[in-house]
Amino acid sequence: MAYELFIGLRYLKAKRKQTFISVITFISILGITVGVTALIIVLSVMTGFEENLREKILGINANVVVTELGGQMRGYKEVSERVLEVPGVVGATPFTYNQAMISASGGVVGSVIRGLDLETTGTVTVLPDKIKEGSIEGLRPPLSAGTEAAGIIIGRELARNIGVSLGDTVNVISPMGTMTPAGPVPRMAAFKVAGIFELGMYEYDSSMAFISIENAQAFFRMGDAVTGVEVKITDIYEAEKIANDIMMEIKGPYWTRTWMEMNRNLFSALKLEKAAMFIILALIIMVAALNIISTLIMVVMEKGKDIAILKSLGATSGGIMRIFMIEGIVIGVIGTLLGTTLGVVAALNLEAIVQFIETVFQFKVLPPSIYYIDKFPSKVEPAFVAAIALISIGISFLATLYPSWQASRFDPVEGLRYE
Repeated sequence: MAYELFIGLRYLKAKRKQTFISVITFISILGITVGVTALIIVLSVMTGFEENLREKILGINANVVVTELGGQMRGYKEVSERVLEVPGVVGATPFTYNQAMISASGGVVGSVIRGLDLETTGTVTVLPDKIKEGSIEGLRPPLSAGTEAAGIIIGRELARNIGVSLGDTVNVISPMGTMTPAGPVPRMAAFKVAGIFELGMYEYDSSMAFISIENAQAFFRMGDAVTGVEVKITDIYEAEKIANDIMMEIKGPYWTRTWMEMNRNLFSALKLEKAAMFIILALIIMVAALNIISTLIMVVMEKGKDIAILKSLGATSGGIMRIFMIEGIVIGVIGTLLGTTLGVVAALNLEAIVQFIETVFQFKVLPPSIYYIDKFPSKVEPAFVAAIALISIGISFLATLYPSWQASRFDPVEGLRYE
């Protein structure tokens, strides 16, 4: 073992009269541990939140939407067929998008009514898998004066807000009314609740409803037109390229929008928040690094006699510098390893920890009426963990340079003058 490593490790073990230095060393390790732990947990939560939100948004919305310039799309069947020929496209389905009021005995709420093609919607959205009660097949009865009412699927929160359950009847009221001699009269139709879905995203579960595309065209007087065609692709991060390929394939008065364009502000805000949290929490590690500097400076002052003896025995300035650099780096590495271990373990078990806190203190960490999600998300990214560990060790290394350099310049004559 090199003498620099041997002496550097021995200096970590303080003698009885150097207990104060030992306490500061422990605080330095603790500071780095806390900083690394906090950084890993926060970034894991931010990553999990972003991924959870993206999955929910893309689960019910398309990766790419094709619409016609100037309004509604009529040749949607041909457009869907041609879109499916584009490499990277795995599904295409027409849809309608309208706003209306839904009323029942429990109240009236504004809602987005989407018309679905029952044959192809499962290739693009996850709605069929998210229906908790009933079935998407309940949307098949036509909107007519027959004995069986047309079906509608609503979100669980929406059903709770207006006080309905599976099989109940609701009234859908269109703001685009019918003109009569007495003036415009709101258009209204009765629908039977054929299903209740739950996406786990309060905004959708409380304000969205689905009917068949044929019933949507009839109720909203759209004729044989639709709002557009939704497209699902294999790689969501290739959306812009595939959207351009779709435009080259269909060639017409159409335009496309990707999921990134439709949610740009939301995901940009999440990325900015993640960067801000990284900078703020990295300051904790820098504060701990200042403790390393103060610890080493005090050790250098305490070990003046030792440095003088080592230099008298032939130790070089570089060797003295390495002794104290090793001591500081060991403090940084121990703190980083402890922080990384605690951070990863906590991030992987965060949901259980949050549930325990909610049970003990009787409060909800993420009220679903305020946040987009219904549970605490966390995803550990190995690349982020490795980057945090390297940054922590790097900061600890930089913190050792000045005290170690000062130690290397120590004059042995001054150290032994009064001995």
